[in-house]
Parts: sequence; C-alpha cells; structure tokens
Amino acid sequence: MTDGSREGVVLCGGYSTRFGDGDKALADLAGTPLVRRVADRLATVCDRLVLNCRDEQAEALRAAVDGCGVPVSVATDPVPDRGPAAGIAAGLAAVDATHAAVVACDMPFVDPAFVAYLFSRADGRDAAVPRPDEWYQTTQAVYRADAMVSACERTLNQGESRVVDALDQLDDWVTVTEEEVRAHATPETFENLNTRAELRAAARRFESS
Repeated sequence: MTDGSREGVVLCGGYSTRFGDGDKALADLAGTPLVRRVADRLATVCDRLVLNCRDEQAEALRAAVDGCGVPVSVATDPVPDRGPAAGIAAGLAAVDATHAAVVACDMPFVDPAFVAYLFSRADGRDAAVPRPDEWYQTTQAVYRADAMVSACERTLNQGESRVVDALDQLDDWVTVTEEEVRAHATPETFENLNTRAELRAAARRFESS
C-alpha cells in the first residue's frame, strides 16, 4: 500500500434490475456515459481509479472512462452478483493506496470536495462513512483498503452481503454525521439514478447547467 496517495473505486457490477435493458453504468447522461460522469469527478481528487465490474463489462467500461485524467484499472468480480460487499472487496483489493474512496457508478453528482473531506476524516482510521439520515451511505465513503477487504470477506463468509455488516467487523471507523454532510457536501452528492426516468431528469439538469 502507498501512503499519501488517494484512489477511487467505482462500483459498476450490479445488474440494476429497476433500470431496464442495457448496462446502467454505460447509459448516456447528456452525451456522456454515466460511469464517466462519476470518474471525471473522482479524478479531480484521486490519483488513480479502479472500476469494479463483471467480466463482460470490462472492455466497454475501460473505453467509457478513457482519458478521464488519471490511470484506470479494472477489478472484476471473482463471483458475479454477490452484492455490494463483494464488489467493494474486489475493488479495494486492487488499489495501491492505503485509503480509497468507494462510489457507486450511478451517483453522477458526487461532490469531489466532500470526497476529499471523507479522506481527511478517514485518516488514521479504517473508514469514514456518511450518515446523512437514518441510512449509512456505504457506497460513497472512504475505507482503509486492507481492513475493509478483510471485513467484507469475513462478512461474506458468514453468509451476509450488506456493507453495514462489514462495518461491524472494523476496529476503528467514524460516522460522518448529518451536520458534517450539510457543512461539507452539496445536497445532491448522494443522489443515485435507479430508473430511466431519473436518468432523463438528471440529463435535463446537466443540459441546463
């Protein structure tokens, strides 16, 4: 692991059943693939990106993020469709930095300044995970890579797949509170696009900005 550098993992491997046909990560969002919107934002605060995906997605995803400004590698799921904890484990196992941000591919409004704040909150800890309401935002968080890989693997071996169960396996992690989120993030940073209608609404916002 390399101290001092910051990396990002973009989770792309889900089947997105509510989205309909096609790979959601590659869906056109105002002329740009959805995954590229996320990669471009993370590239402003990360030195390298890892795309976690299924084997059949890898080539198209590489092409979609080509030229985003930082080196990009792909970490495919050893066993597909085991849930977000498995995707996080595969992605974090491929990073070189001590800490890495994990962001879902369907969060095109992710706030780079907030991601930078999460890195600062995770310094010296196993994770910094936002909790803007009653739910933890585990797919927009920063983790110590080796600790979270081990935590996710233990969770999966116990027959669980939720990322919050993996958090219970960590020794030292911090909740980023609702007050911190309001102070350091734009309101839409956690907005994710689950349906085609949400994609169209987001496209109108990009086109009018």
